[in-house]
Amino acid sequence: MADCLFCKMVDGEIPTDPLYDDDLVFAIRDINPRAPVHFMMIPKEHIPTAHELRAEHGPILGRMFEAVASVAAEEGIAESGYRLAFNVGEAAGMTISHLHLHCLGGRQLGAEG
Repeated sequence: MADCLFCKMVDGEIPTDPLYDDDLVFAIRDINPRAPVHFMMIPKEHIPTAHELRAEHGPILGRMFEAVASVAAEEGIAESGYRLAFNVGEAAGMTISHLHLHCLGGRQLGAEG
């Protein structure tokens, strides 16, 4: 999508400093972190929200979770634990309409929501 921030990153219009990058997904740090470690795993294919996920997106989702585990280990939070979250819609705090998986860790996380 022409006006999508994450699509512009995929297309190279907006430079990134990825924590992870492959043919299906990439990861960047959240610009407004909620924890000492807070990054987002983003599919390169434009999928507006988790609500639009279909069976054919299985390989993308599998890669997202596999890559999150890899980055979490690199960031030193794999052993202590981390939270994964998809926001769906404005009421959930979604500000960019492109599927992305938040990974938060590096401190004790309390109940949220």
